[in-house]
Amino acid sequence: MKYMKKGLALTLTAALSIGLCACGSSKQADTASQAGAEQITLRILENDTAKSEGYLDELLNAFNEAYKDKGIQAVDANMEEYSNLAENGPYGYGPDVLYQANDKLMAYAEDKHIMALDRSSFECAEQIPDEAWDAFTVTVDGKQYTCGIPVNVQEPMLFYRKDLLPEGWESTWDADGNGTPDFFESWNSLYQYSKTIVDSSNGEKYGLAAPCNDLYMMAEFIFSYGGYVFGQNEDGTVNSEDIGFAAKDAAKGISALREFAGVMNEECIDDSIKQSRYSKVADGTYFCSISTPDTYVLFYDRLKEVYQAEGLSEDEAAQKATENLGMVELPGKMPSDGELDSDKADLDTVVMGGVNGYGISAYTEHKDACIEFVNFATSYEMITKRAEILGVAPTRSDVASSIGGVTNMIFESLNAGHIYLMPSVKAVDQIWDPMQTLLSDVAKDAFRESKGENVKYADESAIQEALEKASKSIYDAIYTLAN
Repeated sequence: MKYMKKGLALTLTAALSIGLCACGSSKQADTASQAGAEQITLRILENDTAKSEGYLDELLNAFNEAYKDKGIQAVDANMEEYSNLAENGPYGYGPDVLYQANDKLMAYAEDKHIMALDRSSFECAEQIPDEAWDAFTVTVDGKQYTCGIPVNVQEPMLFYRKDLLPEGWESTWDADGNGTPDFFESWNSLYQYSKTIVDSSNGEKYGLAAPCNDLYMMAEFIFSYGGYVFGQNEDGTVNSEDIGFAAKDAAKGISALREFAGVMNEECIDDSIKQSRYSKVADGTYFCSISTPDTYVLFYDRLKEVYQAEGLSEDEAAQKATENLGMVELPGKMPSDGELDSDKADLDTVVMGGVNGYGISAYTEHKDACIEFVNFATSYEMITKRAEILGVAPTRSDVASSIGGVTNMIFESLNAGHIYLMPSVKAVDQIWDPMQTLLSDVAKDAFRESKGENVKYADESAIQEALEKASKSIYDAIYTLAN
C-alpha cells in the first residue's frame, strides 16, 4: 500500500418527527434569510486529532469561504473531544454539530439530545453502505430513524515499520509460504515473535506493545471466545440486561491476554502506551502497536521525524515514512485453548469496531444551517481531504474507491462477522470503567508474577469469577444504581 498525507492520499479507504421519543427535537430552524441580515454561527465539535493535524481548520475555512455570502459561518466549539451534550446542550453551551463514534451519538439519541434526520437530505446518502447507516439507526414503535451521518469506519489495526521486519523472515516466519509473516496472521506467532525480541534485546525492545486496559483495543480476547457486550431481543434490538463479557470461553481469552502482557512492558497496564506508541513504533522500541486507522497520521509524523533526525531532508523523510509505515488488520487467528505458547491457532479473531459520524444537536436553533454544514463536511471533496490529512477509512464508497482499498477490507471483515460493532445504545456508557479496571488488573498480574508477588488470576476459574463480577457491576450501573 502507498500512503500520503497533505499531498499524500492514504490508501484506505427531512427532518423527521418532532415528537420522536428516541431522537430529540430541534427548535424552529433559523436561517440567515429567515432572520434578515443576522449571521448564523455554528459551533462544531470535532475530535482532537482533526484539530491538532489541521483538518478542522481546513474544513471551517472551506465552509466559511463557500458560505460567506449566505450569512452562515462555522467555528470550533472549543470544547473537550467528549464534551457532554446532555449536560451542556440544554443550557445553550453545547455544539450545534458534533463528530463522534456511533455508540456516543446514539446514546445521545436515546435521550433526545440529537435529532433524527432524513437521509435524503444528504448528498452522501447513496454512497454509504447500509452497514454504516445501521450504526446510526434506531427503531421506535416499529419505525426506523437515522440519527447520524457516517463518515469513517474504525477497527483496531496493527501499525509497524516495514524496514524493521526481521531479516530473512520469509524462511523463518512464513511457515505456509504465502508471503505474509506468520506474526501478522496468528496471535500465537505474534506472541512468540514478541518474546524473541524481548529476550534478544534484554528487555530494551518489545514486539507488540498495546494498552491492555483498553477494551476497544483488547476486545478480541473476549469476542473471539464467544463473549459479547449485550444480547439481542427477538426483534433484533439490543437487550442490555444480557451482559456477555463472561459468556462461553471468554475466560480463556482473558487468560491469553494475561500471558501476552508478560512480554510487553509495564506501560501496558494503564494509558501510558496510548501516548508513547506513536514515537516508540517510530524509533523501533516497539515492533508494533495497536490503534485505529484515524491515528495513522500520528505514527506517520513521528516516523518522519525519526528519519529527519537521521539526516534525511524533509521530502526524503516523508517519502521514506510513506514507504515504511505499515498498517494491517489484527492477526486473524487465536488458539481455542487460550494457550499462546503453542502452534494451535484455530479460532477466528473478532474485534470491536465502530463508525464515526456527524450528529446535529437537538438544541440548535439553526437546524437547516447545520444540515448545510454536514452536507458540506460529508461531500466528496471534504471526505477526500479528511482521508488525505488524517488517514481515515471513509464510508463514502466513491472516496474509498478513488484512494484505495483498506475501507473495503474493513467492510468485508464486518460482513464476515470479524468485527463486532459497538452497540448504539446509552447503556454502552457503563461498560468501559468496570472492564478497564479488570483488564488493567489482569495485565498487572503478569508483572506481579515476575516480581514474585501473589497473583490474582492464577487460573481460568479466578478469571471467570472476575468477569462475572465486572458484568454484575455493569448491570448495576445500568439498572440497580440508576434507580
